[in-house]
Amino acid sequence: MADLVHLNGLLLPSEEARIATLDYGFLYGYGLFETMRAYDGRVFRLGHHLERLARSADMLEITVNVGTLADAIGETLVANGFGETVSDTADGARIRLTVSAGEGDSAPDPASCVRPTVLVVAGKYQPLPEDIYKAGYRAVTASLRRNHRSPLARIKSLNFTENLLARREAHRAGADEAIIINDRDRVAEASMSNLFVVSEGVLRTPPLDAGVLPGVTREAVLELAQRLGIAAEEEI
Repeated sequence: MADLVHLNGLLLPSEEARIATLDYGFLYGYGLFETMRAYDGRVFRLGHHLERLARSADMLEITVNVGTLADAIGETLVANGFGETVSDTADGARIRLTVSAGEGDSAPDPASCVRPTVLVVAGKYQPLPEDIYKAGYRAVTASLRRNHRSPLARIKSLNFTENLLARREAHRAGADEAIIINDRDRVAEASMSNLFVVSEGVLRTPPLDAGVLPGVTREAVLELAQRLGIAAEEEI
């Protein structure tokens, strides 16, 4: 059975999905995405992911309906065999939700985009090999700098080029990940994740005003630390 994707309200085989040539997500990276994981048909912290996307969509003036997005995600999971009754997907599913401003004029003008493009893709989650958790990741400091004042630093934008450049730099140096420093020479985040360190018995992570994406897992870690009585500070 072909993989089914959810595109603008319709479930269809992935090879039949088509995006408009003047879609602003494709032309200009004008849009947002969320990557989520589901266990037994249930998405981890789905509400938090959709709330973050909705806040970012307001900033970009893209109209979204959180309930409709949640329904599309659920339908895509079931259509691809990741519902609650599936027993052969122990590692769960990986979901990618993409929302762009949609099709607009050929001359750049976000106001010309009338209807957002919404795409949901679900596939089997591929966990990292066990030896990665034992050996750890090697990281380098990226040569680029994060602009802590940029609004793009706080949203999961389709304009992901900066992160990809940092990741490419790490791989070319024989490392697994790149740590990004901001324009004030402070640690911000990694190319694909938020950062935490344990220093003098305190769990530390950079503050959001360092130009950090407000990660859903980052939020969960801080909540768990508080619940478990682990000292945590948003400062590195």
